[in-house]
Amino acid sequence: MSSPHSHIPPLQVRERAACMCDRGASCSSFAPGHALHLIQARLAAATPSEWADAIVEESDERSGFVIVRTLTDATSIVLWNGVGAAASATPGTPVALHERYHVLAVGGTRYNVLRAELVEA
Repeated sequence: MSSPHSHIPPLQVRERAACMCDRGASCSSFAPGHALHLIQARLAAATPSEWADAIVEESDERSGFVIVRTLTDATSIVLWNGVGAAASATPGTPVALHERYHVLAVGGTRYNVLRAELVEA
């Protein structure tokens, strides 16, 4: 005779994990816009045909927003990164964007980016 299966529900999470990059410490999250994960970087490197060349139109170091314009179709794309991409991607800088794996390449440095929408104040 078998006993009925008793389902034990998962514990409720009472606090959200907070990334420390907004407080000036090293980033502790691999969510879009935060630290770049090694696997994410490798996947982007393994698919070179998916990189799109772009030029930085605007960047705001305080908010972390970077606006790039692709060279192929002149699409304007708003990106956010909390780890410092806006500091190194100044207006006029040539960059490469891998939208599938959310990677922005500024020179030899790679950043995990979140595709975002700017809200006018």
